[in-house]
Amino acid sequence: MRKNLRLLCCGVVWASLLVATPVLAAPYVWITTDGTAAQAHVGELIPLPKAPPAPALSEPRAVLADGKALPVRQAGDGYAITLPAGTPPGDVRFTAKSLASDGVLTIFEAKAGRAQTRPVNDLELVPTEPGGTTFRLYWKGRPVVVSQVNVQTSAGWQRTLYAAADGSVSLVSARFPDLFASLYVLSVTVKVNGKVTLNGKTYDQVRHTATLAFGVP
Repeated sequence: MRKNLRLLCCGVVWASLLVATPVLAAPYVWITTDGTAAQAHVGELIPLPKAPPAPALSEPRAVLADGKALPVRQAGDGYAITLPAGTPPGDVRFTAKSLASDGVLTIFEAKAGRAQTRPVNDLELVPTEPGGTTFRLYWKGRPVVVSQVNVQTSAGWQRTLYAAADGSVSLVSARFPDLFASLYVLSVTVKVNGKVTLNGKTYDQVRHTATLAFGVP
């Protein structure tokens, strides 16, 4: 794992997986799609009591797995993503930047679907097999160890997934052997030392928040 990658997962900060300190929960971005249109939502699927306001986003961008850009427009509190007729089936990605009042720059990287096992976004949760229930976190195409992943569902169920010895996380276990019908949103945040520019200003430390959303009928 790269030494400059710090994992912040479900209230835990990991520096090289050795040092942990608490952090506050933060909003994320997730995508819903019906195969003909998609919507990027801002906030949380299950908002916490006294949750912070949804962040204002800039530089929104949506792409398919092959990198082809999709039309995006602001719609309500989120963004509508147009899927042109004849769009091949597959997962949809969305990215955007947000600058908080405390000066922290966050890059949101969302994915809808679990059909594809090759990452496209810089930070992405990827199923180990198409339609699978076990996932790996990838940073710029390389798997990295994640300590925890937060899960929320539209049915109101919440859970924290802990990494196995190989760094993967799984939604199923002896205690929860089956998925139930619901929308699932998995989220993880990392802090990366690197240079990112927004509105002409360069930031050396940036948070990336990745989500994976999919429905189970």
